[in-house]
Amino acid sequence: MMIALTGTPGTGKTLVAQELQKRGIPVTYASDTIDPYRLGNDPERDTDIIDEERWAEEFSPVEGIIEGHLTHLLPADRVIILRCRPDVLKERLTRRGYPEKKIKENVEAEILDVCLAEAFDIHGEEKLYEIDTTNADIPDCAEQIEAVIRGTAKPVVGIVDWLITYRDML
Repeated sequence: MMIALTGTPGTGKTLVAQELQKRGIPVTYASDTIDPYRLGNDPERDTDIIDEERWAEEFSPVEGIIEGHLTHLLPADRVIILRCRPDVLKERLTRRGYPEKKIKENVEAEILDVCLAEAFDIHGEEKLYEIDTTNADIPDCAEQIEAVIRGTAKPVVGIVDWLITYRDML
């Protein structure tokens, strides 16, 4: 079974994936699979340009977790979307040294539920599991994901609505 662990940059995907690895769960990082699909760099947005459609079409499913902010585009059996309150996300991305424009783009993506909406369009509600990482610690998030892996967690979406509270950040 392949489970996509996705979310806006800064929501905790990598830290949670590392915790899952420590617990013996196989993790593949999307960044290790994407090189053949790089089309170049967008210096204005400080990001790589990826042929996402071709990557998703040609991706060979893996056993366990596939981590990355584009993994919801893959043909996964389940999709876990990590979420983070926009003001906290902004702080996290600022600490990483992201340029202001990239921070704004990612905060807006979180407010507008971009990963969730794309995952919903591709997979439908019955495969989606949303986890709010804003105040959760990494082991707690890993426990929630292990419940998804075991099949004891029920799909859940719509646990957050940042738009009403954080629309002034758009």
